[in-house]
Amino acid sequence: MKKGINIGIIGFGNIGTAVVHYLRENTTLINTRAGTEIQIAKIADIDLERPRDVKVEPSLLTTDAESLINDPSIHIIIELIGGIEPARTYIESAIRNKKSVVTANKALMAECGAELLALARSNNVQLRFEASVGAGIPIIRSIQQALAANYITAIYGILNGTSNYILTAMAQEKKEFSEALADAQARGYAEPDPSFDVEGIDTAHKIAILGSLAFKQDIKFSDVHIEGITQIEHTDILYAAELGYTIKLLGLARIDDQQNVEVFTHPSLVPQDSLLAAVNGVYNGVMIEGTPVGRQLYYGEGAGKGSTASAILSDVISIARWMTTPSVATEKGVHISEEELPSIPVGYKKVKPIDELEVPYYFRFSVIDRPGTMARLSKILGDNDISIASMIQKTINPMNYATLIIVTHRANESAVRKAVNEITALDICEKPPLILRVLELT
Repeated sequence: MKKGINIGIIGFGNIGTAVVHYLRENTTLINTRAGTEIQIAKIADIDLERPRDVKVEPSLLTTDAESLINDPSIHIIIELIGGIEPARTYIESAIRNKKSVVTANKALMAECGAELLALARSNNVQLRFEASVGAGIPIIRSIQQALAANYITAIYGILNGTSNYILTAMAQEKKEFSEALADAQARGYAEPDPSFDVEGIDTAHKIAILGSLAFKQDIKFSDVHIEGITQIEHTDILYAAELGYTIKLLGLARIDDQQNVEVFTHPSLVPQDSLLAAVNGVYNGVMIEGTPVGRQLYYGEGAGKGSTASAILSDVISIARWMTTPSVATEKGVHISEEELPSIPVGYKKVKPIDELEVPYYFRFSVIDRPGTMARLSKILGDNDISIASMIQKTINPMNYATLIIVTHRANESAVRKAVNEITALDICEKPPLILRVLELT
């Protein structure tokens, strides 16, 4: 066994302490599988005083992250501070200093992934980011390696445990959104400011990364159409169930025969008999469709210290094995593994706008109950080529308004928006309707 792979950790919060803990606890296993001895050389954090779950020698700690990057004895940098800056600067500096990097930074990889991978390739080092999506679920490695022989056509992901917990609580415990959110916060599943999760931002970061890898296009967070779950009511969960669906916040990425990509994050009606519908609580599930493999579901905890540390240390082991393997000759004389260092063409993308989407839709209207209301509503839908597949009318409220649930056949997004705007402008509507999309799994 060759010895001497030194790692430097930038960011010593919950995930950083978990990495140190499990590296110590599983030292023999990790070193055996890495084929070398992996040692912590230095840990940088802006706050060295706050209590932590693990104890380290004071000599290992510093507030100077740049000192790790510039230390020639450190081979791998683990970046765990999150956000765009200064994380991007640290990672770029490390790569230029010929250090491989492991990161869990989904926001950064969703915005700068193609550029950072190109920089790593040009400097003959590795950039690994398994923990950025799905934590311990090996979804990135599966796309890069296990499914390398497949033409991937679609990815449907329940990628945020907080939102999935809330929707599950609304369905199983008959709670409204605010109640389910408060419960998630009390249990530590949601932050005091939950917007990053419930507004779909976290899911959008992750589906941008997965879409980029699967389709070899430079899909960024800013390319993703985003909608959250804050407008979902418990009644929508009940109505969806009556129609044979459950509601999930999905990240979706699909590619057509012309290499045009759809990439969205929004709540969707998911068929109750599908595997995705059974992914409940804080768990994540990622469904991938490809040829020849067909349809597969990857399932597990999508967050948490243990599962995230597992993915990070897996990346460290992979890089250590790569570093200690005899160099493979190439035309440029560099040591690169195509499976482990994906190439995403910087700037290349063919992203379809949301207006071109064609799927079935779910509408919840609150309309006045009087003769002619349904006729007026149906005419506007028909004039916009929107055909009704099923309909439910529920109890009239004290103000003489009825709840009308409509699921359409496939319709065009721009036509749906136009029709809804026209209907909302009528005197029959109590408030703007809720619009959700229906996931088709044939």
